[in-house]
Amino acid sequence: MSERRSHRSVDVAVIGGGVIGLGIAWAVAQSGRTVVVIDPDPAGGATFAAAGMLAAVSELHYQEEALLELMLASSTLYPAFIDSLGPDSDATGYQRTRTLNVGADEADRQALADLRGVQLANGLGVEPITIREARVLEPLLSPQISSAFVVGQDHQVDPRRLTARILLELAHHGHDAVIRVQASGLLHSADASSRVTGVALFDGSTVTATDVVVANGLGAAALDGLPEHLKLPLRPVYGDILRLRVPEPLQPLLTCTVRGLVHGVPVYLVPRTDGTLVIGATQREDGSGVVSAGGVYQLLRDAQVLVPAVSELELIETTARARPGTPDNAPLLGRVDSGTDGDIPGLIIATGFFRHGVLLTPVAAEHCLQLIEGIADDRWRAFRPDRFSSRAPASALLKGGHS
Repeated sequence: MSERRSHRSVDVAVIGGGVIGLGIAWAVAQSGRTVVVIDPDPAGGATFAAAGMLAAVSELHYQEEALLELMLASSTLYPAFIDSLGPDSDATGYQRTRTLNVGADEADRQALADLRGVQLANGLGVEPITIREARVLEPLLSPQISSAFVVGQDHQVDPRRLTARILLELAHHGHDAVIRVQASGLLHSADASSRVTGVALFDGSTVTATDVVVANGLGAAALDGLPEHLKLPLRPVYGDILRLRVPEPLQPLLTCTVRGLVHGVPVYLVPRTDGTLVIGATQREDGSGVVSAGGVYQLLRDAQVLVPAVSELELIETTARARPGTPDNAPLLGRVDSGTDGDIPGLIIATGFFRHGVLLTPVAAEHCLQLIEGIADDRWRAFRPDRFSSRAPASALLKGGHS
């Protein structure tokens, strides 16, 4: 290996090339700083499987209201984030189509009504419509659904096309923007609580940087050189997701995203402009990264309850990936308290985004860039990555605590 490849120096090193890491790297590159992404398989993890729903309203879950402001802020940032990647939004699969939420039976109708109550209490716009109106919007919906409402501000993007576009733009901004080697750990000026000065790689090479952003999902907790007091309680939450091709006579199968409850179980159908449909996603914590036959069956069964014509589509891909969950299902985002004199210089954590990684990419990128520039946005202190650590700042706990 040449000397140039064995050691490299940049302003910012981003460990992890999923949608979060790439989004942060793109924000850094636009600021005029030099940046490198360290990942052996960029966009090959949870991002590869993600459906790409930008559903700040529909994704609101009970007892997760603390996430709402973060999700809404990121949703607002999305159009400018997409525009920064060039004039052709089709290159990212970004669509400002609405989301249709439906229930299959009376129990589902009540559950959705309860959720709508929470959404309205939080000032979110949701519009109830009749079944007839829903089927005018989407003629292939089952006439047997029990309820429907429209969310106009929940949109979608294609994560595979989005990350491919970011990688292309990063390449235009600088040579060798991605190092396709796994990071082994952090480099410090002294001990593990001192300034972070770079990244060590498994091939023996190093990258020195003024700031290092740890954004490699579940792999973050395994890095050498993390501060001893820092606890990153990440858990793998696996999900099965399907991709189907819509035959020409049935196109367009749907014109907007359909999110449904079928006998209490959530399912979503996301139409792509290329004539495919994404159906997802199961959620399991069984430690198995393989596609579950039961999960595939469940998704196809429930999708057909809402849109019977799904049975006529061609199943072209089944995928399973692990999403990085945290005890409170909120991200670990920000700098880390040193325990003695402020935050550890040079270190930013951006992981644990669970099912919201694609949606939260713009706000994570903006926040990380602000931290690099020495700006603290107190709105996001509740998501500090050290909130589960023994030295967690008292102001860093999410409202209501954590489980």
